[in-house]
Amino acid sequence: VLALIAFICIETIMKCSLCKGLYFFEFVSCSALVVTGVLLLMFSLNLHTRIPQINWNLTDLVNTGLSTLFFFMASVVLAVLNHKTGAEIAAVIFGFLAMAVYAVNTYLAVKKWCVSRRQQSSRQSSDYIRARTESREVDHRPEIQRLDA
Repeated sequence: VLALIAFICIETIMKCSLCKGLYFFEFVSCSALVVTGVLLLMFSLNLHTRIPQINWNLTDLVNTGLSTLFFFMASVVLAVLNHKTGAEIAAVIFGFLAMAVYAVNTYLAVKKWCVSRRQQSSRQSSDYIRARTESREVDHRPEIQRLDA
């Protein structure tokens, strides 16, 4: 929502002399809005369960981390290069607010990703232990003859 408000604020600016900062902020806010919206839709409709090949926790982490970084850069650039108009000041404020929300979400995504990695590694080690146990049980079966005997 904050990315949308920041995008709307930046779109209300009619003229600028140094437009590169404005265009960068516009690109960042629009991109973050679209990518986050698509991921939100995927998670809300449980479509991510239909594509198990993608690590969705890592995808969310990368999205929120990059959005945090780019919102910070775009907000700083726009704060330095703005013309003190109301729309530019509002865009900078909402840009920093969006950056803060993305930073909190990045922290939560890191925690979720670490938990999923731990679960995955414990699942792999239990699969390994089960496979080793089953292979040892095969050695004790009388119908299998050992070649070195």
